[in-house]
Amino acid sequence: MSEPVLRRAVPQDAARLALLGGATFLHSFAHDHPGDALVAHVEAYHSRDWYSRTLADPACAAWILETQLGAPIGYALLTPPELDCPTESSDRELKRIYLLGPWQSGGWGGKLLAAVEEEAQARGAARLFLCVYSVNHGAQRFYARRGYAETGYRQIFLVGDVPFEDFIWAKQFG
Repeated sequence: MSEPVLRRAVPQDAARLALLGGATFLHSFAHDHPGDALVAHVEAYHSRDWYSRTLADPACAAWILETQLGAPIGYALLTPPELDCPTESSDRELKRIYLLGPWQSGGWGGKLLAAVEEEAQARGAARLFLCVYSVNHGAQRFYARRGYAETGYRQIFLVGDVPFEDFIWAKQFG
């Protein structure tokens, strides 16, 4: 495989992010999320319109990772925090970070995360928060290796009317 290209996403990338977001969400959670609710969640929160609105919001930033041929294979999204824990106005949240399977464990997740961290710090963030699925031990190890730690707070993530528990983690800058 040739070296992927990491770049800042622009509004014209909404369709690419919608396809990638839906594919990676299904891949990541189809094993334990109910099918109809999972599909409805993807339709609502990984639609072209959802990404268009998000990319148009100056408080948000996104990156897309593509093959040399321009096929989307990964992405990350930075937003203001929407969390069930105390936050400061300068804090930011890594809302999403996903890679298609063949590009995982190749350092690309770390490069996506580094881009998000750099932007958060450029925006004056003292902390970067993220939510990680409580049973996703691989992701927890990934974040721990990069200086993130549990905050002690939990976030309930609904897919349809089925609750899933996320741990809220954070990294302090400076």
